[in-house]
Amino acid sequence: MKIYYLKSVDSTQLYLKKQLQNKVYSPPCVVYTYHQTNGIGSRDNSWKGFEGNLFLSFAIHKDMLPRDLKIESASIYFAYLLKETLAEFGSQVWLKWPNDFYLKEKKLGGMITHVVENNFVCGVGLNLQSAPENFAKLDIRIDGEKLLENYLQKIEKKILWKQVFSKYKLEFHKNKSFKTHISGAKISLSDALLQEDGSVMINGEKVYSLR
Repeated sequence: MKIYYLKSVDSTQLYLKKQLQNKVYSPPCVVYTYHQTNGIGSRDNSWKGFEGNLFLSFAIHKDMLPRDLKIESASIYFAYLLKETLAEFGSQVWLKWPNDFYLKEKKLGGMITHVVENNFVCGVGLNLQSAPENFAKLDIRIDGEKLLENYLQKIEKKILWKQVFSKYKLEFHKNKSFKTHISGAKISLSDALLQEDGSVMINGEKVYSLR
């Protein structure tokens, strides 16, 4: 996978989407920056970019994905693969539905997924070295480029969604004391029922994870 290293950029996600739309870059590819000035978080919130943390976005054509991976499952799929990569280095990070990385009760990062034509474009922000107040930083020491290398190797294995989901559902109970945003409101996950496609049933409504 081609990797483009940038010294600084406003948002790896916006930058990569623009390069794809203008046919400057083609998938599979990654944009990795050492300093992000205006990152995008969930629901288009900003993500503070302290230097030394992880900021990247990657694009992959849908034809390069596992045969059983559907669009609505993508956020959990790619986020869980990164969670597993971190675990292999000794981290206790867990994945809060659908796309946030947590240590115990504090967030330390997240992933956003967009579809651009026939490509999945995923942005990652992770507090490797420092964190704003009320956020966590990673519980292990790891170089961002080394983490990316191992993560991409995992993606390239094209692990089936059913294999990823079988492990994720065993950890879903960790969500029960948290809330998530649905249609502009914070909704408790205490009674959420995880579905086979990664969506959840809350109060009789099926909510999907792609965002």
